[in-house]
Amino acid sequence: MITLTIGDLYDRCVQFFGDSTAITFKDRSYTYRDMGHHADCLVTALDRVGLKKGDKVGFLMANCPEYIFCEIAVAKLGCTRVPLAVLLNPDDHVYMLNLVECTTLIYHEKLADRIKEMMPKLETVTNYICVAEDASSVMDGHLHMQTLMKENQPSNLKVEIDPEDLVGIYFTGGTTGKPKGVMLSHRAWVYTVLMETLDFDFGREEVFAYMTPLTHAGGCLMLPVFLRKGRCVILDHFDPGEFLECVQKENVTMTFLVPTMIYVLLDHPDLNNYDLSSLRNVIYGASAIAPERLKQAVTTFGPIFTQLFGQTEAPMVFSSLPREDHVIEDPERERQIFASAGRPTFHAEVKLIGDDGKEVEQGEKGEIVVRCANMMSGYYKNPEATADTIKNGWLHTGDIARQDEEGFIYIVDRKKDMIISGGFNIFPREIEDVLFEHPAVKDAAVIGSPHDKWGEEVRAVVVLREKDAATTEDLIAFVKEKKGSLVSPKKVDFWDSIPLTNLGKVDKKAIRAKYWEGKDRMIS
Repeated sequence: MITLTIGDLYDRCVQFFGDSTAITFKDRSYTYRDMGHHADCLVTALDRVGLKKGDKVGFLMANCPEYIFCEIAVAKLGCTRVPLAVLLNPDDHVYMLNLVECTTLIYHEKLADRIKEMMPKLETVTNYICVAEDASSVMDGHLHMQTLMKENQPSNLKVEIDPEDLVGIYFTGGTTGKPKGVMLSHRAWVYTVLMETLDFDFGREEVFAYMTPLTHAGGCLMLPVFLRKGRCVILDHFDPGEFLECVQKENVTMTFLVPTMIYVLLDHPDLNNYDLSSLRNVIYGASAIAPERLKQAVTTFGPIFTQLFGQTEAPMVFSSLPREDHVIEDPERERQIFASAGRPTFHAEVKLIGDDGKEVEQGEKGEIVVRCANMMSGYYKNPEATADTIKNGWLHTGDIARQDEEGFIYIVDRKKDMIISGGFNIFPREIEDVLFEHPAVKDAAVIGSPHDKWGEEVRAVVVLREKDAATTEDLIAFVKEKKGSLVSPKKVDFWDSIPLTNLGKVDKKAIRAKYWEGKDRMIS
């Protein structure tokens, strides 16, 4: 088994690539040597503040270089980082920090007002460290990140870290009840990095643009860039025009986008005014992409897309669809492949099982279960959920899929999203894919809403490209023609936008709330 830790990997990058540029952020650049120096100064500072191995450190951060320095320092100290999604509400953050008993909270000055609101409710946090341009703006009693790095020098502090020690606790999205804390060890994170490097085709000296949160999917993709002597270009938010300008100015070669970002770029009126020829690999994932829009993306940008499919519980990747598999001559096979999640990655054992726990026949629907080297250690303080998820060494994902003779996996839906109407199982993903084929549909989500006779009925929430471009009857008939009357929507509601979670996924919990309010139960 590999015994390297995350700190070891960063140290090797600094040693091997010292004077090469590692990070670009606005008008600032840092070499690998700078990155290592800032992180090691922070190790000294955090040790003097009183952090010790095993302590939990909350990160409530905007994208910035200091996030990277903190990640390295916390890992080298043997502490556990607890990243918090910025778009969650303060009550969620308080719940998470209290659950894991965080002793230290590192935050960005943009979030200072939220920290003030949270402080009276935090039970175990004793150290607050603020990333701020101006030290005088930091709240009384809080430490200033940049001053800590400036006033402390690297020491010879060495902490013995076992590969099974925790490097991070990442909370699930929390769209169905209280979020669960996924415990990830150094072993899991190192294997994640190595498998991403293999399956996502990271080349030497990539220039990777980060707009998604470094606290989550974006941060999972940093070390593969550093290990290949690449440069991380950090943007602190997603704006389509700024991203396109960044690709042109920085000669960006790789990036990670969630499907909604791809849709926004495809619809951008000035898309053709930018030189995007440097862009050779766009990794996409985190939620399902509509096959019709993927086809549009490949037609517009070229075959530069790499799909990932995975879960926080085994970070990022069970299966992938590489760039070459986006080039398909037969239109019918293209439609099928574009609806798939690719094939299992080389490190993952994947099988589909039925309710009886037995593997289903090829082509039949079953739950995806996975066995891989980067699996979580379990859910924090939640042995029951851990036992429900990891059984006999296999991770039960809750995703329903089928697999064809070539090994391609087709995600039918999440178990929890399945609609049961009159005793029939109906999977929203299949209906959503059809709706996206209609030329008037810009965005769509399908849920089950309450029905007195059938229990649930299929309801579609649709965003049109132009007002009145399609009617309810048009869309119901369109789905019925392609999928049959059983699964066609019984109701269609037209909304201005589809709500998203903090990670850019369709927030079906928020959509369901509108229809299930006041009911005894809500399907989740």
